[in-house]
Parts: sequence; structure tokens; C-alpha cells
Amino acid sequence: MHEHAAPMSIYSVMDAMPVALHGTGNNRAQILKNCGQIQQYSPPRHGKGKMRVMRIMSPGIRLHIFSIVLFSLLGLPGCVETVPDELVDAIEAIDRDLVSLRAGDVSPDEYSHFVQHWIGLKARVQSEENLVRWPWEENGLETDLETLHEEGSQLVAAVKERQNSQRLSAEAKLARIEQRQRFLTASVGTIGSRLVSGEQHLETEFWIKQARTLLEDGQFERSIQASDRASKIVLAQAITLNNELGRYADQELITAWKDAARRTVEWSQAHRAQAIVISKADRLLILYKNGRKVHSYPVQLGSRGIRAKRHYGDGATPEGEYRIIRKRGQRHTPFHRSLVLNYPNTDDKRRFEAAQKAGEISASQSMSGSIEIHGMAHGITDQPFGSIVLDNEHIGALFQQVAVGTPVTIVGALESQNSVSLVLADLGDQEET
Repeated sequence: MHEHAAPMSIYSVMDAMPVALHGTGNNRAQILKNCGQIQQYSPPRHGKGKMRVMRIMSPGIRLHIFSIVLFSLLGLPGCVETVPDELVDAIEAIDRDLVSLRAGDVSPDEYSHFVQHWIGLKARVQSEENLVRWPWEENGLETDLETLHEEGSQLVAAVKERQNSQRLSAEAKLARIEQRQRFLTASVGTIGSRLVSGEQHLETEFWIKQARTLLEDGQFERSIQASDRASKIVLAQAITLNNELGRYADQELITAWKDAARRTVEWSQAHRAQAIVISKADRLLILYKNGRKVHSYPVQLGSRGIRAKRHYGDGATPEGEYRIIRKRGQRHTPFHRSLVLNYPNTDDKRRFEAAQKAGEISASQSMSGSIEIHGMAHGITDQPFGSIVLDNEHIGALFQQVAVGTPVTIVGALESQNSVSLVLADLGDQEET
């Protein structure tokens, strides 16, 4: 005959349940209380006591007790924590990621919403930290934490994507402004102009360096702003160049310059004598004899020589038809040799007086000054007063070939496609890109 185990009563089952779930004695009552099943439980001392407890329990309490027994017999968990620690840890990790990504700068509104939501849930986590529940019971806190976790994960992805987009934009802007600055510097060097001041150049370089530093530091939005500041300065410099030198692309003015040069060459032919034509744009002095070109010499202009001269001290080289009125040898000039021109002539005086009358030039400003074609003094090559400079070998050769009274015509350019107009066109193309 087989031996049958004695049927296990609910009380013996409860007594045999793991201490982790029920404990013993009063501890078991406390565990059940934490699970929300009973308000008070007195451990039975004998069988009658057990029956008395069963009688006083309501049907709902008895159902919960049987549930505990069933979960224990099946090896299933009973009460669980209301606050899942691993989910809280995951959200805290997302929060740290957002801080390191500077989400407050990249996506301020979205990050503010996340932070406010997280602060509210943290308070609930602290208040419900010691609560337990049945697995089948709805857990609103856990649901809200899962929602925040999903929102935070999406925000991290969005911030990374936006940062990458900002990085690409910052790199492109910086590359463009660096290219435009290099082109502007080269262009100014090509036409030998200092219309763009050194202070503007230094300011541009400062903002470009700032943009580079911010880009390398991951502050892409601020890098873009620094590049924009540099771009505005470069644009202002380009506008200054165009306003001052746009006349080199003025077809009517170029025609007038050509006519003046033609008259000088015709005079040389008619008088069978030497004559000089100087093109400021080409940085070239051409010597004619009997109407034919016999020599050409490269020249240098003053610091602002490419401009039209208006008054004393502006550093510009005048444009007009002049004559040599004096020749100075080595003992009479610090510039090796010099040919003094009759500047200002009648046309220069008329333009100066008209500009003063119109209020374009101060009434206290003077027009006096000497313009010469001369050599170099102790290696100085950049004269600030509007004169025309040749190296000493060339001024020596020219000095021997010309006489007092030789016509000297100075023009801005002799062709529409001159060095200055081409630079201005290229600058315009740079701005469009």
C-alpha cells in the first residue's frame, strides 16, 4: 500500500512558506500587512485558534491568503517593489548624458520639459520607495518612469543629431569665412591697398580664432555666431573696397583715362620727344619716345595710392595730366633721384574747391603737397604721401632719359579688365557663395 501524505492545511502551508515572504510570528503579520492584505494578524496557537481566525477573516482577506499560498506553492513571487531601481538608474544615466551633451543649449525647451518631469517623478520615487504591491496591480509610477525613460532616450538621440547638424554647419561657416579672409587679404595685397585697416583685419582674425576654439570645444552654436561676426567684418571691408575702388570698373571713367593717355602719346609723336604714362592699376610706368613705347618700369604706390587723391596727407596718388617741373639728383633728394611734378594742377584745384564747397572736405584741410617720381631711401619701399616709387636702378635710367617739361599722365587704368576691377569682381563672387 502506498502511503499518502497528510493533506496540508492553509495554516501549515503558511507556516512552511519562506521567511523572505512571511517570516515567523509577528514578522509574518507585518509582511502581509505590507502587501496590503490584512490590517492585523495574530499567529494562532492551536487548531481552534486557526479555525477562529478563518471565521473572522472576510472573504476578500481569505482570497488574498489563498493567493499567497498558491504563489508560494508554484514558486512565483508575491509582493514586488513599487519603485523599480533599475529604471530609476537608467533615467539618471540619461540625465547625465543630456548634461554632458549640453542639451540645455541645444534643445532648451525639450530639456526643460524633461528636467521638470524628472523632478516631479523623483519626489514620487522618494515617497513610494518603501511601498510594495502585487504583480498584477497597476503601478502608475512605473508607467510614468517608463514614459520618461522613452522621452529621455529620444531626446538624447535628437540632441546628438542636432549637435551633429550644428557641427557640420559650424565647420562649413568657419571654412567659408577663413577662405574669404584669405582671399580678401590676397586681394588687398594684389592691388596694394590699405583701404582695409589693420584693426579690421586683426578683429576678423580674433573672431575666426574664437570660432575655431569654440568648434573644437563642442560649442557649435557659439562657433557659428563667432564666424558670423567675422563674416560681417569681412563683408564691411569688401564694401569699403568696392565703394572706394568701384570706379576702376566704371567704363566712362576708363574711357576718359584712355583718352588722356592717348593725348600724351600723340604729344610725344608730334614733338618727337619723351612722354610718360603711369597706370596705377597695372603698377606700371611706360616711357614713350616719338610716340612709341621704349621702356616700361614697375612702380610702387603709397599706402593708399590706388585711391584718387583729394587732399594733403590722404596717402593717395593723384590722377591727371602733369609735367616734370624739376629734376633732383642724389645731393638734392633722400630718394636717390626724383622727378617733381606740377601737382596740384588746375584740374586738381578745381576738384578740391568743389569738394570743400560741398562739405566733403573740411574747410581747414589743405591741398598743398609735393608729388614726385623717385627712388628708394635706405630701403624704404612704401611711401605714405602719394608719390610714385621706382627702384634705384630704374629711376637712375629714367632720370637720364627725360627732361624738365616732359609730360606725365597718371591714370587709374587703361583697360576695363584691370587688376582692380578683376579683384572687385572676384570679391563679389565670394560674397554670393
